[in-house]
Amino acid sequence: MTLTTATDQAFEDFLAAHADERLASYKDLIRIPSISALPAHAPDCRRAAAWIAADLERIGMEHVEVVETGGHPVVYADWLHAEGAPTIVVYCHYDVQPVDPLDLWTSPPFEPVVVGDRILGRGVADDKGQLHLHLRATEALLATRGRLPVNLKFVFEGEEESSSAHLDDWLRANRERLTADFALISDTGFFEGNIPAITIALRGMMYAQIDVTGTDVDLHSGGYGGAVENPANALARIIAGLKDETGRILVPGFYDDVVELTAEERRMIEDLPFDEDAYLARLGLPQLHGELGFSTLERRGTRPTLDVNGLWGGFQGEGSKTIIPANAHAKISCRLVSDQDPDRIFAAFRDHVLAIAAPGVRVDVRMLGGGRPSLTPAHHPATQAAARALEATFGQAPVYIREGGSIPVCATFEGTLGLPVVLLGFSPPDDHAHAPNEWMDLGNYETAIRTVARLWDEVAAVGVAGLAG
Repeated sequence: MTLTTATDQAFEDFLAAHADERLASYKDLIRIPSISALPAHAPDCRRAAAWIAADLERIGMEHVEVVETGGHPVVYADWLHAEGAPTIVVYCHYDVQPVDPLDLWTSPPFEPVVVGDRILGRGVADDKGQLHLHLRATEALLATRGRLPVNLKFVFEGEEESSSAHLDDWLRANRERLTADFALISDTGFFEGNIPAITIALRGMMYAQIDVTGTDVDLHSGGYGGAVENPANALARIIAGLKDETGRILVPGFYDDVVELTAEERRMIEDLPFDEDAYLARLGLPQLHGELGFSTLERRGTRPTLDVNGLWGGFQGEGSKTIIPANAHAKISCRLVSDQDPDRIFAAFRDHVLAIAAPGVRVDVRMLGGGRPSLTPAHHPATQAAARALEATFGQAPVYIREGGSIPVCATFEGTLGLPVVLLGFSPPDDHAHAPNEWMDLGNYETAIRTVARLWDEVAAVGVAGLAG
């Protein structure tokens, strides 16, 4: 694609002069293994928060705080001297996913390496890389202009990859502090083929664990087989009873609140430049699979799902061990769409699991986290400002997409804080987020710094009244 800068020369000169320093800083942040889901890495999450706070202070942001939440801290900072100009809450997260399976990485996940035009490492795209480019855009604007064209409030979270368990309470407690004209979230990516994109919808999430327990200890399968229920067998039957062979979820009431797409919405999705054959080839699968009656893009971004994320129990070592395991477990996630509520979905899921469970075992179903789906109109003035900034810097008008992933804070910004949300992310669509060899396109990263700077100028030109419609 054709790239243009669309920023002033002083800004470009600053970026050119600090290119090596910028890459070194990027790598330094990636080296911190801030895996929020693993308790052993809690100190690393705090170290990442402290690193970000120090960088915010260095570049000239104000009221910088590492704020306790009951879990991993939130990093807050603001700059509020653009009198009469719009105010934006900018959200990213500094925590990352676990790195398993480690043996599939081509380089250590927390030792970032540059290979051609890519940087590899856990968090380079999701989401430290996108957080870092916001820091660099802000730094360059403050260094070259001495001020920002808009008012910014940064909220950088440390628990997004573990269901944002404590963020909602903090946001509610700081509702007045976070008054703004809209929120910008950079935790999404471009469309297939690395086409610039703005995400207008995200799926929500319900995450649960099923624990099936039999006896207190494993039993000899010869002495007890045929006399007692096997928890692993019982769990397998539960999982088999969650979906049918067509991909339809069998939980009663699961689809009751799903808002079906209009004919126009389906046409917009159909018109996206999506090569299904190339998508399948990249995945290396014999064929795609999903709910009948919907296209791949519809299933991926607009339909609810139910998937087993983890499954364990019994003997898993080399060789054989003839036992009836004492327990078996599964982690299950459901991606949700408008207007599904995660609490209602969990209740229906729990009731269904208990109803189909074998009577010879004890079954416990726990909710581990959740978040509501989100939808922002493409025609909102803030979204259109982002579209103009993308086209000015990447040289191509963006497409509008519905993403299958979940960002729990998005619905909270909308529902609790009353803020429209613009989902402006820059990672390539095949960035291996949540998988080995996560990577970020350095061209995307560098151009995105210009996009963010251009966006703030576009938003300032629209003004507070223009954003209100």
